[in-house]
Amino acid sequence: MKKIGVLTSGGDSPGMNAAIRAVVRKALYHGVQVSGIYSGYHGLMNNNIETLDVGSVGDIIHRGGTILGTARSETFKTDEGQYQAIENLKANGIEGLVVIGGDGSFKGAEKLSEKGIAAVGVPGTIDNDIPCTDFTIGFDTALNTVIEAIDKIRDTATSHERTFIIEVMGRDAGDLALWSGLADGAETILIPEEDFTIDDVVSRLNRGYDRGKKHSIIVVAEGIGSGMDVGHQITDKTGLECRVTVLGHIQRGGTPTAFDRVLASRLGAYAVEQLLQGQKGIMVGLQQNKEVATNISEALERKHTVDHSLCKLARELSI
Repeated sequence: MKKIGVLTSGGDSPGMNAAIRAVVRKALYHGVQVSGIYSGYHGLMNNNIETLDVGSVGDIIHRGGTILGTARSETFKTDEGQYQAIENLKANGIEGLVVIGGDGSFKGAEKLSEKGIAAVGVPGTIDNDIPCTDFTIGFDTALNTVIEAIDKIRDTATSHERTFIIEVMGRDAGDLALWSGLADGAETILIPEEDFTIDDVVSRLNRGYDRGKKHSIIVVAEGIGSGMDVGHQITDKTGLECRVTVLGHIQRGGTPTAFDRVLASRLGAYAVEQLLQGQKGIMVGLQQNKEVATNISEALERKHTVDHSLCKLARELSI
């Protein structure tokens, strides 16, 4: 293999730049040229491709976002769009492709692999919702962003003796809410993977107030509904004044943590190794602190699950 391409797709996550850097420099170390594909699959279909060298990825390991840009593309989901992308890969002499992104990005890599392109997926998403890897690039940074925000909100909650609801990202996955809620001692954590009722939430609040507690923190994953709706329901049932904070896209940005930089470097380099060994249609990940490769189809077929023992622990510690 003489030339590979790299692109980032879907939502950005801190650490993507570190992964790009690892892909480029690992490939160049082995004498393989690298092309950067800008704006994800959309850019691939439009031949927005440039050669990358060592200097192209200098001074980016600490930067959030992605220097290659990212975009979503409905056209790429069609056979016509995929064949156009393949034509552009061949015209540029690109024999292998590293795709950094989430499950939607992996579906694109799977389609390209089925059509003969050697594609390898690298999991980059703050939601930590990709099966077959313990962690995804960006999750740790986003988690620390959420924790810092909750720490500051708790100061106000204590001062004003109020109930605060913090809505975090996680449309289909509750890892951000669960881990941040556990780390910050939240009284209640609401995630898509665990059933709950407002009466349960109210009961926990009342128990706290009965023992003299003056404030409460409730962490809500966006996948269970609006934090505002949860607040209104609590107020209707208890008369308690709730304040809601929606953290939104602040969770996507920022300087990646050391963990995310190292994870991205390991997985980016490992993806190149897999391509050079002739692999395709796989994703790379980290399991028990070891790099592993899994068929993308297997990863996409599996359903993401949270560690329910952490849910149990959070409930036990927030009595």
